[in-house]
Amino acid sequence: MRSTSSTNRLVATLVLTVACTALSWGQTVPKPGGVGLAESRAALLQWYSTTYPVGNNPYAVAFDGAHVWVANENSNTVTKLLASTGAVVSSYQVGTLPDGVAFDGANIWIANFKDNTVTQLRASDGSLLGTHPVGSKPSGVAFDGTYIWVANSGDNTVSKLTTGGSVVGTYSVGSAPNELAFDGANIWVTNENSNTVTKLRASDGSVVGTYNVGTSPRGVAFDGAYIWVTNRLDNTVTKLRASDGSMFGSYSVGTTPFSVTFDGTYIWVANPDSNNMTKLQASDGSLVGTYGAGTSPLGVAFDGTNIWVTNFNSNNVTKIGATR
Repeated sequence: MRSTSSTNRLVATLVLTVACTALSWGQTVPKPGGVGLAESRAALLQWYSTTYPVGNNPYAVAFDGAHVWVANENSNTVTKLLASTGAVVSSYQVGTLPDGVAFDGANIWIANFKDNTVTQLRASDGSLLGTHPVGSKPSGVAFDGTYIWVANSGDNTVSKLTTGGSVVGTYSVGSAPNELAFDGANIWVTNENSNTVTKLRASDGSVVGTYNVGTSPRGVAFDGAYIWVTNRLDNTVTKLRASDGSMFGSYSVGTTPFSVTFDGTYIWVANPDSNNMTKLQASDGSLVGTYGAGTSPLGVAFDGTNIWVTNFNSNNVTKIGATR
C-alpha cells in the first residue's frame, strides 16, 4: 500500500502533466474540483492527433459522409480512407497531377492539373465513370448541389459541368483562379495573381462582384454568413460578408496559409511553411490555438467530428479532433 506522501506526489505529478498538456494546446487549465476538456481527453486517450500514410505528395482532401478522399499529386491517384479509423480502403488511378477533389453526393470529382481534365469516380466503389475535358490547368473543384465547378488556373476561367460531365458554361474570372466555395447561391473563386476573389451567380455564371483581399489568395471557405480567404504572401486570412463582399477583417495565421475550412464554429487554416494548423473563432477571428501537422500541410477538410490535413512532404494525412 502506498504511503500518503507517495500518493500526494503521484497526484501532483498527474495534475502537472494535465496542466502542461492543456497549456501546450492553448487551453485553459480547469479549476480544482472540476472536469474540463483536458481531463475528458485524457480519460478517452485522445491527447494526440493521428497520422495515416497515403500516396506521394497528398494535395487536396474531401469527405463523402463516411470516407476521406485524398488526391496524391505525384502518385496520380486518390486514396480512400475510412474516416472512423483512418484505414485505407483502396487507391485509384486518376489523371496527371490531381490537385482538387470534391464530392457531389454520389461521386468523387478530381481536377487533373496537367491533363486539363476532371476524373469522375463512383464514391461507393471507386469505379471510373468518366474523364471530362475542362480548361487549362484545373486546380480547385466544388459542387453547388446541382453542378460541378472547376477553377482553370491556366486560362483564367471557371468551368461548370453537369454531374454527367457535360460542360454547360465557361466563365472568365481573375488571374490564376485556384479554389472555389459555394455559399448557397453563388460561387466564390480565389484569383491568386489578381489578389481578388470573384463572386459568380451559380444559376448563370454571371459576375456578381470582384473583391480585393490579400496577396496571393488561395483557399476559400464559407461559414454560413462570411467568406474566408487565405492570403499566402501576407500570412493572413480575410473575412468578407458573403451578401455584399464587404471586408470584415484580416487575421494573422501561420506562414504561407494555403487551405481553409469551417467546422461549424471555428475556422481552420493549413500553413505549409509553418507545418501547423491555425484555429480561429469564426465570430471574431480571434486565435483559439495552433496545432502541429506533418510537413507542408496543404489541403484541409472537416468530417463532422475531425479535421483532416494533407501533409504534402510527409506523404500522409493528419486527423485532428475539431474540439481540441
